[in-house]
Amino acid sequence: MNASVDKDTCIGCGACPSICPEVFKMEDDGLATAYVTPVPSEVEASAQEAAEGCPVDAIHVE
Repeated sequence: MNASVDKDTCIGCGACPSICPEVFKMEDDGLATAYVTPVPSEVEASAQEAAEGCPVDAIHVE
């Protein structure tokens, strides 16, 4: 499973790293990034939860 964040859509709300800090973090530009990909199998569920919780659907997990 791979994760990515669409920087053109991200609003920097911080929800994804609060849900799944093992995969997502906030960068200096105030936007999120997926810094670990592929997603480790033990956190796939929380990465998916982060994607589903994104208010602007900027996270793609597949």
